[in-house]
Amino acid sequence: MIRDEKILITGITGMVAEPLAGALAQDNEVWGVARFANPEARIALEEAGVTTRALDLGAPDFSDLPADFTYVLHLGWMRAGLSELQAALRTNVEGPGLLFQHCRRAKATLVMSGMGVYSPHPDPWHAYTETDPIGRAATAYAPTSPASKAGIEAVARFCARAFDMPIVIARLNTWMGGTRSYPAQIIRSVLAGEPIRVPHDPHPQTPIHADDMIWQLEALLDAAATPARIVNWCGDETLPIQDWARMAGEWSGMEPRFAIEAIPGAPPGSASDPTLRQSITGPSRVNFADALRRLSDDIAHQEEPA
Repeated sequence: MIRDEKILITGITGMVAEPLAGALAQDNEVWGVARFANPEARIALEEAGVTTRALDLGAPDFSDLPADFTYVLHLGWMRAGLSELQAALRTNVEGPGLLFQHCRRAKATLVMSGMGVYSPHPDPWHAYTETDPIGRAATAYAPTSPASKAGIEAVARFCARAFDMPIVIARLNTWMGGTRSYPAQIIRSVLAGEPIRVPHDPHPQTPIHADDMIWQLEALLDAAATPARIVNWCGDETLPIQDWARMAGEWSGMEPRFAIEAIPGAPPGSASDPTLRQSITGPSRVNFADALRRLSDDIAHQEEPA
């Protein structure tokens, strides 16, 4: 586990950053930045030992942010519609580039990208590798995501070479572990009897649990390089969303319902090839079905009537 480092985490209020920050703050000096539209979001972070600063990467001012971080985890992200494309590019591409320049003396920087960068393959079971084509996908929840993901990867690759910065670009698959995660949304839909909207049947993904991300982080940072290294950050198990829902249905006694809604330009599946990541971190430790069962039980208990 990482110890005695000074670590900067962007997007500190996001659901992926929260467990990483909590784990790292136990043995390191952790700083977290976000826009903090809700100032109360800073309270729990500060109580957990995280030093917070308000920072808008769309118009960054680094005058109150040190430059001597030993590690940088860039997880900040602005979701936006196409009408906000220019703002998204400023926040998701230009601003992070300026931040990397500010923190260019860090021992290693992790830049979070995602599956939205990959150009869609017609086979839903295709496991995307780090060398697959990028830049021609479409996503319904964040139409600016493909352009922004390709842009931040390009900026990170430039900064690695221009500033001699060791950088690892992590293409995140589906994150799971908390009640805000996508698997949790699927479970809630099953419990509520609501249709689960998916672009294809089957729709495979390769989810990774927060606990696996915590222990894999050190190895990924050690793998940062110049030029930048690109790695799929995913689990070891590929399962269709339909299987997640059926498991949740078996445990709850509810029958899952599906609505297949194809999205033009969107991939029929989002599976990742974990081979490169496994060579860096070793195998994942969390079993998907076990983690999904724990998450299902947690959600069921939360939603029981008082």
